[in-house]
Amino acid sequence: MSSTTRVTSGGGRMPAARRRRIRNLSFDRISFMAVFLILPLAIFGIFVISPFVQALYYSMTDWTGFTPLMNFVGLNNYVKLFHDDIFLKALRNNVYLALVVPFVTIVVSLAIASLVTVAGSSRGAVQGIRGAGFYRVVSFFPYCVPAIVIGLIWAQVYDPAAGLLNGFLTGIGLHGFANFAWLGEVATAMPASMWVIIWSFIGFYTVLFVAAIKGVPAEIYEAARLDGAGRFRTAVSVTVPLIRDNVQTAYIYLGIAALDAFVYMQALNSGGGPNNSTLTMSQELFNVAFRKGQFGYATAMGVVLAAVTLLFAALVFTVNRLTGGADAPRRPRRVKTRRGPIEAPTATVAFAPDPKEEVSP
Repeated sequence: MSSTTRVTSGGGRMPAARRRRIRNLSFDRISFMAVFLILPLAIFGIFVISPFVQALYYSMTDWTGFTPLMNFVGLNNYVKLFHDDIFLKALRNNVYLALVVPFVTIVVSLAIASLVTVAGSSRGAVQGIRGAGFYRVVSFFPYCVPAIVIGLIWAQVYDPAAGLLNGFLTGIGLHGFANFAWLGEVATAMPASMWVIIWSFIGFYTVLFVAAIKGVPAEIYEAARLDGAGRFRTAVSVTVPLIRDNVQTAYIYLGIAALDAFVYMQALNSGGGPNNSTLTMSQELFNVAFRKGQFGYATAMGVVLAAVTLLFAALVFTVNRLTGGADAPRRPRRVKTRRGPIEAPTATVAFAPDPKEEVSP
């Protein structure tokens, strides 16, 4: 029997497996690892991890932003933060946005995507409604406009004296809306602002859901049609379960956009709205840093915003796992029909990071 070890210069024995690993570390392998593993990790550490660590340090100082001098204050900024009524109001507004904007956007986008793909005539092949291509193109138009332009346009639409919205409402006889300040009333400022964000994202997520639905086998929809399922039942019991991974990803991206929302809110109500009803954490961060010169305190706000964003993503993943979404990659989904369960692969679409999401200052 051949020996699996050899004597080293120090008198010990080197295992054969270790000798093979050392022998296989050729120049090509080492250079490949250096270029495609070590270099990307180094870039990630320098440009992603390092700024986070630096921000965490600055959040525990009294740095003014315009001088190299700073004093370490520990957790005082965070203690002050959670006793700051304005910041807490902004935090509640962000949570409100994160709950409403993703949900409404996904529901409307799924409805439009279903209409233009599988909600057409109940006879013949599975198809969308008549003119589906036109509706698909029109729904995508808002996403082609920059976020700041959308905010400025809707600010003019909401203008009390010369806005299109009040002009239309008074034109059809609703004279109670004459000179109504949509962004100047506590009751309407936040809903009006949320509608602008929702309107701007519907087209993008409609196109992505259309691509996901196209990946679902037509036989599934034909089986549901034969069983007498209506359009709503098909959407709830067939479409949503089969593209739930896409819905989860969309929910996370929309939640991140809603938790920031700096560009939209700054364009619509740069002062935070009546009684700070539309103020977001990113707006308050901007005000504290660049108008009050309290960069250390503002950085603490940024750390809290990052923590809330990570918590939101973790919550979405947890809910998806608890409701059975984690099983999707491991086994095909089953759609129950009167003729028995039908196995169908999960439709997946690669979601790119949303280029329209702006980074708050």
